[in-house]
Amino acid sequence: MALRRMGIILVLLAIATLLSPAVSARFISLPTDHLPITTPPLADGLGFDLYSDSCPQLETTVRSAVQAALQQEIALAAGLLRIFFHDCFPQGCDASLLLTGANSEQQLPPNLTLQPRALQLIEDIRAQVHAACGPTVSCADITALATRDAIVASGGLPYDVPLGRLDSFAPAPSDAVFQLPQPTSDVSTLLSAFQTRNLDNVDLVALSGGHSIGRARCSSFSNRFREDDDFARRLAANCSNDGSRLQELDVTTPDVFDNKYYSNLVAGQGVFTSDQGLTGDWRTSWVVNGFAGNHWWFYGQFGSSMVKLGQLQGPSGNVGEIRRNSCFVPNSQTILAAAGDDGFTASA
Repeated sequence: MALRRMGIILVLLAIATLLSPAVSARFISLPTDHLPITTPPLADGLGFDLYSDSCPQLETTVRSAVQAALQQEIALAAGLLRIFFHDCFPQGCDASLLLTGANSEQQLPPNLTLQPRALQLIEDIRAQVHAACGPTVSCADITALATRDAIVASGGLPYDVPLGRLDSFAPAPSDAVFQLPQPTSDVSTLLSAFQTRNLDNVDLVALSGGHSIGRARCSSFSNRFREDDDFARRLAANCSNDGSRLQELDVTTPDVFDNKYYSNLVAGQGVFTSDQGLTGDWRTSWVVNGFAGNHWWFYGQFGSSMVKLGQLQGPSGNVGEIRRNSCFVPNSQTILAAAGDDGFTASA
């Protein structure tokens, strides 16, 4: 039933998109197999009603916790979204990012600026869910649900989240973590990284829309200060005295999840090189223009791309455990090192 509902919604959104003159004109010359929105198939082991019996209050519990936290600090929405992306992109959505100890992903440069308060919120929600239902829901599933609810609380549209992910025993390889998109990346580099994960050019532009909310340190886009245009000079002036100063990534509506981010890009006001570059490459510029002109298409495609991202799995598939006592457990490499050369540890 959930898949059928999602399919109907996406078809209606596609029709609305095509009826928009500003966008439909851009689709006239496009191949007919490139529809505005497609419904991602479910990955192995995932489903929409997995916890209807074992934890029927799951989604209500997560939603209430996220809404309460965002009422206190709206910046948590961007923090959750970044954690979700940084967990999923290297080796799939398996909460490997939350592992602690030696060789943990959080110790690597791409993850050093993850928001500690958002990380703690995931653990706090896990404690609430497990207190109500027992250890039936993984940290990976809780992260996916919390991220969706943060997007909705910030102004986005809801989308169904497939559930059934397991929590990884080990962190992602460091080389996979270093494949996370960088603020200075060009479009070809971004497309290459996304395509190796079965994410296409439309997914790239849609997921970049996560920058509709959030802020970045001036040091992360200092390469733009040398550019000869008014917006780059404005960025440089704002950051001139403090490289750690935070800059809104959406200069129009920084705390609202909407399509104004794309309007900013069209106007040449993207903060990151990776964002502004999307307007200068034919593989992505038409999507930027389409999202800027039709917020319904953006909302629908963002949900679809998030579901697609959220179903990424490692080479061995959906394998792991449900962490019982904390999302922040030592990874298996740390445990083996502590156990000694024989690799055995004492069990409780």
